[in-house]
Amino acid sequence: MAEPAASPGWSVTVLGVAQDGGLPHPGCECPRCSAARDGRRRREKVACLGLTDGRRAFLVDATPDLAEQMHALGAAIASAKASAGDPSAPRVRTPDGVLLTHAHMGHYVGLAWLGKEALGARGFTIHGTPRMGDFLATNAPWRALFDEGRATFDARSPVDLGGVVAEAIPVPHRQEFTDAVAWRIRGPRGSVLWLPDIDSWDAWDLDVRDVVASVDVAFLDATFYADGELGHRDRREIPHPRVVETMRRLAGLGDRVRLIHLNHTNPLWDDPSPAAALGFRVAREGETFPI
Repeated sequence: MAEPAASPGWSVTVLGVAQDGGLPHPGCECPRCSAARDGRRRREKVACLGLTDGRRAFLVDATPDLAEQMHALGAAIASAKASAGDPSAPRVRTPDGVLLTHAHMGHYVGLAWLGKEALGARGFTIHGTPRMGDFLATNAPWRALFDEGRATFDARSPVDLGGVVAEAIPVPHRQEFTDAVAWRIRGPRGSVLWLPDIDSWDAWDLDVRDVVASVDVAFLDATFYADGELGHRDRREIPHPRVVETMRRLAGLGDRVRLIHLNHTNPLWDDPSPAAALGFRVAREGETFPI
């Protein structure tokens, strides 16, 4: 009798790297966006992380690119199964759950793809803070996911997802609708941090060096490389730590860091060498890490 195929184990896969507006960015005719729009460079999906053990699958954040990212996660599952000696291909499927960081457009509006107008999904769980749950349950169209029995909401933290434990860590970030969190996910083989948005490292009640040192891979807010990228926009409207500041604070820990949530103005899209020279890397869509 043939031996059963081995489980590929838990892993995370980068499904997108861009800030909420993606690349090309709406309303922008800069050379970078123009090239992505007319096919001279690749389009970039909004920052998202996939989590799977080959059977169960979760998305960390629900982006405007959720439909494509679900397919990409299915491909990642197939690849992991093939590597473990299991040639069976997974169907394109509803994620078992979605872990939300906060209610800014790039992080939760993809839930609409799971409703009756598109996938018509059922039986999935949305994970987030109590305030996130209240926001979804009391505002259309999100509340339809619960009213129609498609989704349940789980505000527990930490929460065991069936072999990995996810912990919501509060972070200071604009809270027009909900609070904001990072997710620290620990598995049998490793751990990751998903932190796409924060106002500043100084405003956090935790030391970012300690948090990064506590995981194997930290996906960190890299919206803007340095001051001056937006020209006419007031920095106070959209506070984020600049990448140059993040690299200074995390000197010596660059091998643990992957930079995510890059705005379309960020020069690291075209030339990541200034970060690489200091030991830091921009996350790449499709790269996978065992946990």
